[in-house]
Amino acid sequence: MDVAEARALLRSRDDLRLSGLSDRLIEKAVANGDLHRVDLARYVDGPMWRRLFSEDRHILRLVAAHERSRGRWDAASHVSAAVAHGLPLFRLDPRRVHTSGERMNGRVTASAPMVARHELPVPDEDLVEISGIVCTSLRRTVADVIRQASPETSLALADAALGQVAWTRRTHTYNQDEHDQFVASVLRQLPRGGRGVTQARFILDIADGRAESPGESGSRWALLRLGFARPRLQVPVPGPQSSRYFLDFGLDDVGAWGEFDGETKYTDPALSGSDGIVQVMLDEKTREDWIRGTTGRQLPRWGYADIRTPDTLGERLARFHVFPRR
Repeated sequence: MDVAEARALLRSRDDLRLSGLSDRLIEKAVANGDLHRVDLARYVDGPMWRRLFSEDRHILRLVAAHERSRGRWDAASHVSAAVAHGLPLFRLDPRRVHTSGERMNGRVTASAPMVARHELPVPDEDLVEISGIVCTSLRRTVADVIRQASPETSLALADAALGQVAWTRRTHTYNQDEHDQFVASVLRQLPRGGRGVTQARFILDIADGRAESPGESGSRWALLRLGFARPRLQVPVPGPQSSRYFLDFGLDDVGAWGEFDGETKYTDPALSGSDGIVQVMLDEKTREDWIRGTTGRQLPRWGYADIRTPDTLGERLARFHVFPRR
């Protein structure tokens, strides 16, 4: 969901009144879950809200807070700017919208309900406008988040940002120059010292825009914690008739491949018929048989349940006799 889509879904109390709902019926709809109150006077459909990912929920909160600000707005920042830029919030579900402005001197205040205001200077070159909402730039946003969030959240966010600037998924090409320039620009945003700077520098060192989902980023973090060498990402393997297959992970230090399965292919509405699902599974089996047969490597697969912790991923890999060397 982007800002424009969020704006179209939000309904004010006046909108609901015009549709025929009295204040009493509005409160009743909120109480029974038919409506969800996003902010003080902004609502969305309740069942839809319960189906949303955390990023979509937060962008609705961001748009609601911006509409309520009535022009008294500094800049969306931190995780709130992240969702405006289309970045993931892996394992994070923030309830407050974050803004930054020079008027406040480094502290975080709660001077408005549902909003955390950071008293931080944001120069004009670090401001962008996204669908009418002033936000911190992509580089500033990444620098702010990866100093404060967990390593898994930070890596998924940094990977996604690099994916926007350096990775062309259609052609599977990666622009290392763009990668290096973006990382350098984020490094310049970091303070010389202070909390989280060491983590931020480490995250930027291992970040890679070829990770195509937060699950792949979380998997890579778990692999590194387990002691595997840094894996190659989106590794090409020659297929039949001059085709190419791409593997999520090349675990070259142990002579294995790895695939993160986010299950999207199995839940795509376009493949809702049983024939479509069967064909996807047959194609996957043909692909994996070819890769195993031509490379002689194991090809374990795993999903979100297997990356709850590094140990759960280690247990999954051990079933395929894939172990870290160190």
